[in-house]
Amino acid sequence: MAKCEHCGNDYDKTFEIKRDGKPHVFDSFECAIHAMAPECDRCGGKIIGHGVEAGKTIFCCAHCARESGETGLRDRG
Repeated sequence: MAKCEHCGNDYDKTFEIKRDGKPHVFDSFECAIHAMAPECDRCGGKIIGHGVEAGKTIFCCAHCARESGETGLRDRG
């Protein structure tokens, strides 16, 4: 069994995600998202979809981008 690197649960069904060649072990997608998903630069929400980017800034949606002054981004309608 392996321990989840986020919550420490010792679990027989952990899984591994690699980022930049480094393995990370989790016991649930919830822990993986909490530990690895980027955060919206405006609201701080975890971005579990594609998100939107303006330069090096990432937002969870076009609304957050607009609220931050970005005008060239929009959600698909």
